[in-house]
Amino acid sequence: MTHPLLTWENDPPVELREPVLFIALDGWIDAGFGAQTAMGTLKSQIRTERLVAFDTDELIDMRARRPTMTLVNGLNTGLKWPRLQIRHGRDRAGQDILVLTGPEPDHKWKGFLAALMEIVERLNVRLCVGFGAFPAPAPHTRPISLGSTATTAELAGQVGFIEASFEIPAGIQAAIERAFAETDRPAVGIWARVPHYAAAMPYPGAAAAILDCAARLTGLVIDTEDLRRASAQSLTQIAALVANNPDHVEMVRQLEEQVDAEVNMRAGRPEPVDLGKLPSADELAAELEQFLRDQ
Repeated sequence: MTHPLLTWENDPPVELREPVLFIALDGWIDAGFGAQTAMGTLKSQIRTERLVAFDTDELIDMRARRPTMTLVNGLNTGLKWPRLQIRHGRDRAGQDILVLTGPEPDHKWKGFLAALMEIVERLNVRLCVGFGAFPAPAPHTRPISLGSTATTAELAGQVGFIEASFEIPAGIQAAIERAFAETDRPAVGIWARVPHYAAAMPYPGAAAAILDCAARLTGLVIDTEDLRRASAQSLTQIAALVANNPDHVEMVRQLEEQVDAEVNMRAGRPEPVDLGKLPSADELAAELEQFLRDQ
């Protein structure tokens, strides 16, 4: 029996061969628009069709995510409602993929998870890959570093991780990962560390790093060349802005020293680093909270 929150386009659905499920939902942290840019790039390269829709009337607060009205010469010609759906497509090698897009549910998270896991079981999803990006004490002059939220140590190691323990607010992606873990299915979140001073502007390098990692994990062929060109332009603009403020120049220099020291530490070449005026953990947390409020 189909879960009441689901509507399938076809029943039974199309036959799939152990698809990968990609996730990037609106409404949670996405510094530099890394996750949404990554998902948009993926969907632009792989033709998809809607496979199953979720009941947004039950899951979404329409006062927070209001439908869009089309008004033509004073006439209300229609409404565009928020859509939460899974779409299906195949890459150039014929590998099946699923993409879960739309707004993060406002209500009934456990019901949504039950419905999603019904889809996962029915279609025999082999891996769930979530996209994300968060503000971090990282300079724009160094390669993007990734962090993971994974269900296995092996997946965490393939993406990279921060060697620390945290208790932080969770989005629905974290709940999905736990639902996968509880059914012995692998799931991983790929999180790009975006310079905290660039978190509110488009940062295409984050999307490129996310997709390159996703390609390594899944075997998909994903072209990130356009993102890299856009990233080069973005970095040039940021460099010009930073150069106009001596305090910003000094901040970037200190961030570079910290990141380089971390790299040397992992390589077994510890070097002292003067943290100087680098933001503290509390200051970064405050910036993160402000960023979320601004979103």
